[in-house]
Amino acid sequence: MSNANDNLYPESNHYKDGKFHNVEVEYVAFSWGKLYDITKAYINDKSDESSPKQAIPIVELNTEAVNAMPNNCVVRLTHSTLLFKLEGEYFLTDPVFSDRASPVSFAGSKRFHPSPISIAALPPIKAVVMSHDHYDHLDREATKQLKDKVEHFYTPLGVGKRLIGFGIPEEKVSEFDWWESVNVGDVKLTATPAQHFSGRGLWDGNETLWSSWVIKTPSVNVFFSGDSGYFTGFKRIGEALGPFDMTFIETGAYNALWHEIHMFPHESVQAHIDLNAKVMFPIHNGSFDLALHSWQEPLNLVAQHAKEQNVDIRFPKMGEVMRLETPHATPHWW
Repeated sequence: MSNANDNLYPESNHYKDGKFHNVEVEYVAFSWGKLYDITKAYINDKSDESSPKQAIPIVELNTEAVNAMPNNCVVRLTHSTLLFKLEGEYFLTDPVFSDRASPVSFAGSKRFHPSPISIAALPPIKAVVMSHDHYDHLDREATKQLKDKVEHFYTPLGVGKRLIGFGIPEEKVSEFDWWESVNVGDVKLTATPAQHFSGRGLWDGNETLWSSWVIKTPSVNVFFSGDSGYFTGFKRIGEALGPFDMTFIETGAYNALWHEIHMFPHESVQAHIDLNAKVMFPIHNGSFDLALHSWQEPLNLVAQHAKEQNVDIRFPKMGEVMRLETPHATPHWW
């Protein structure tokens, strides 16, 4: 018997039988065997330093400071939440402002640090760019609070319907398949492949698409990975849409049990190299406890591997503004 969702996206060549699929590996979001293995690992292998013992340094921001940001710059607010100022307009990726990356407010991974700025203090946002629907990337309460501050939301296929369900007007939402683009003023956004999965519950796995994004202006070209395992798609993206001035590559929440959909730090560095890029900015770390490793391990290892590969890498604090064309040197703040 066919499902009503089976033919929702007939033009997408990676949508079949009501589910989206990776190009290189098949990943089943849930199985009882996988749940057993992961639960066992969390009991036996969890680092006792998975959360910081001391306060993480942040640079506090206010409306005036954000309005004074120079053109073509970026500031990380948390995890994978980046605020860009491009061509005089503000662009926000995967906005997460809640205290927990969780379906409920009383349990789940609690953030290590406050946001450098509140939603209320943000300037008007030209566009929100979303990579997928997991809780550490799609924050329902933040999305609802941003509704009147954001001109338009750009998402992979299916994720826009989530936003509409949260109360975002349909006319403010656009969905994209991989390799589809839109011009937002002088900024071009292109949804590009990633190797991951989706879902916000046990039974809705892979019903929405996941993607990385290329953000290009007349002056700069940057890559935002979203979440991904290492795959040959990075090289294809670099060949098609590179070179890049800066890459924002996930570096954290990895483990051998889910290696297909989250890179180890040495793979994050290789992805940056594959993309044909100048400066690497590791994200997806320093905000939430989402794996078994210590919270510092992704930062330590990516710094080591970048040095070995002669990759130019930056580690700004949360809230520290960085120019995309001429990024300043950053110490290891952790």
